[in-house]
Order: sequence, then structure tokens, then C-alpha cells
Amino acid sequence: MKKCQYAEEREKIVADAIRPVATELRLIDAADFIALLRFESHASLADLVSSAAELYFLPGTVNFGIGGNYSLDWGTEPEITLDLELKPDGVTVYAQLALGKDTAGLEINHIAFQHPSEDPGENTAFLASSLEAAKFVKSYPYAMAG
Repeated sequence: MKKCQYAEEREKIVADAIRPVATELRLIDAADFIALLRFESHASLADLVSSAAELYFLPGTVNFGIGGNYSLDWGTEPEITLDLELKPDGVTVYAQLALGKDTAGLEINHIAFQHPSEDPGENTAFLASSLEAAKFVKSYPYAMAG
């Protein structure tokens, strides 16, 4: 995505929304992801992504995109990159999710609004509300101090 003043805010909104999905995906062994990517088993990758997403989002909201990649060199931890398509009502987000040993990161490649506003701030607010509406869990419980 061409970086603009709204790009960082939108990436944060999407990253916060799919954090639990990334956490679920990080439970899968990196070797399994590497094997599926190497042998282009896209249907299996799509199944893993939708299985992780179905716990948190309405069906069809988070999908495996057109591919992925991995980085695995001697003496380093593996990193898996998966192309994702997020399709909450009224907007489509094309992104790459990077999964590492202890981290996950997100980079948005493109956002397509069905009915974009002239005001980029309104589009950003719409993205946030659309993702929120597509969630099963509207807020995550926090531990209370005791």
C-alpha cells in the first residue's frame, strides 16, 4: 500500500483486530507452514487460516490470500509470511501477516472500500467499525487487579 498519513493508523486497526487469529496461527509448527508453502498446498493453508479465524470472526471475513513465503536460514528462527484477505462488510483489505517465534506483524498492501468517502478519516473509521461488526468477540477480557 502506498504509505500515507492514514496507513499506519489503518495497519494498527487491522493488526489489533486480527491479533487473536495470529495468536492461533502461531500455535501451528513453523515446519508445517514451510512444508505447505513449499509444496503450494494452498487449500490446506486456507483451511488453517479459516479455522483460526472462525473462532473470532464471522465466516468469510478472514481468508488466506494468494500465497505466502518463509524465511529459514542456518542459525535463525523461521519466519512465515501469509497473504490474507479480510472482507468485513463494505471493505476488502489485502495484507501480509508475518509470524515469528515470539512476534507477529502486519503489512497492508491495499484497501478497497465499496463506497469510499472523500474524507480519509471517515474511511478509517468505517474500516474500524466494519472489522468490529465482523467479530464474534466484541472485546477481550482483561485480568482484574486483585
